[in-house]
Amino acid sequence: MRSHLLNDTTAERYRSSVTEGIERVAAKLAATDRPFTGVTVDALAPTIDAIDLDQPLHDTAAVLDELEDVYLRDAIYFHHPRYLAHLNCPVVIPAVLGEAVLSAVNSSLDTWDQSAGGTLIERKLIDWTTARIGLGENADGVFTSGGTQSNLQALLLAREEAKSDSLAKLRIFASEVSHFSVKKSAKLLGLGQDAVVSIPVDHDKRMQTVALAHELERCRKDGLVPMAVVATAGTTDFGSIDPLPEIAALCEQFDTWMHVDAAYGCGLLASLKYRGRIDGIERADSVTVDYHKSFFQPVSSSAVLVRDASTLRHATYHAEYLNPKRMVTERIPNQVDKSLQTTRRFDALKLWMTLRTMGADGIGQLFDEVCDLAVEGWQLLAADPRFDVVVEPTLSTLVFRYIPAAVTDPAEIDRANLYARKALFASGAAVVAGTKVQGRHYLKFTLLNPETTAEDIAAVLDLIAGHAEQYLGESLDRAS
Repeated sequence: MRSHLLNDTTAERYRSSVTEGIERVAAKLAATDRPFTGVTVDALAPTIDAIDLDQPLHDTAAVLDELEDVYLRDAIYFHHPRYLAHLNCPVVIPAVLGEAVLSAVNSSLDTWDQSAGGTLIERKLIDWTTARIGLGENADGVFTSGGTQSNLQALLLAREEAKSDSLAKLRIFASEVSHFSVKKSAKLLGLGQDAVVSIPVDHDKRMQTVALAHELERCRKDGLVPMAVVATAGTTDFGSIDPLPEIAALCEQFDTWMHVDAAYGCGLLASLKYRGRIDGIERADSVTVDYHKSFFQPVSSSAVLVRDASTLRHATYHAEYLNPKRMVTERIPNQVDKSLQTTRRFDALKLWMTLRTMGADGIGQLFDEVCDLAVEGWQLLAADPRFDVVVEPTLSTLVFRYIPAAVTDPAEIDRANLYARKALFASGAAVVAGTKVQGRHYLKFTLLNPETTAEDIAAVLDLIAGHAEQYLGESLDRAS
């Protein structure tokens, strides 16, 4: 069994095995003509359930053959131009190369004696990102597993900086369309269920700062503590960006921590055309970025950034067997001193390889392309009487629904849109997402693939309309 360990004696086996796997995946990518096969849980589960994990195949080629049946054939391929659903981006080749390197070397980024150069690379990328944001010379941060963890850590720091004598007094303010991880974080941090105050949004799905000011004032009058305001730079449903300068001013007025969840909108940090849409982000106390959303990185690649590096001490614990306190005075950089995680992958390498190959402008150009595409898609929807589109896009998201000419019952229209999404997914021809707007069911395009065209969008809209019309026709037949 030692022949399977990766070391100096098995380097050739490693090369041949990985090459064989890469060739299989490359062939699959080249031959994929739709984002999904349409396989159902009931159809696929028996194949996987029948595999006896205690009976190995002993041969890489045989394992890859089996993998075709249990995964590769039915995987959902985000690189396909008609995958239009969630915040999943196609990935750039330099990042995939970085993934291969970091997996093989297997550095753990918790301590210097496990990562050495990896620690310095991650720190360099944190400095690069904080500089792009404009957080100042005292800024710092750390890579995380994703936006949920980044938001959790940011709100942990805000909780500790609030220095309240009672967790029950703490309040977090976020828009009604902010990410669910804000409420989840409040629960994990031991705050009451009413700790998150939902602020209404305007027509463009941006936080109403007048309402925020009112709630902050009421919080103070009630003897409560405004712990943090979470501004969103790219909401999950709409891609909307809250008015960051106005929110920053209110946070300063009420001495409140300002966190910007830019998990989606962080791509604007590299944008050549639209960087101004996140002006004000430089005034934040903390920022979440997800490189695996709008920097075209493989999952996972995220970071939490802070204006004041000293606030990261709230996540610091020392253990003699890992990061004893003496290492601080010895100036040994242990990233575990900043992180909620201990063992942690060298995910920063993917972004490093990308920047060193493509440059920030290359990333920004790709993100600008999908933002431009969203405008084209919005124009198509706005001109098409079959659809109702909610807001003009700020980033690359479109929320809309099919509106039949002959049906006026909102519940029936809801069912038609739900059916259309389900039928489209089952066909495998395209994948779209769904959400609710004012209690009604809508569909959603999240455009993160520069290879997607306006023609793709138009074709998918026709498919959606066709499925909805089929449902409504069958519904009328059933009713008669």
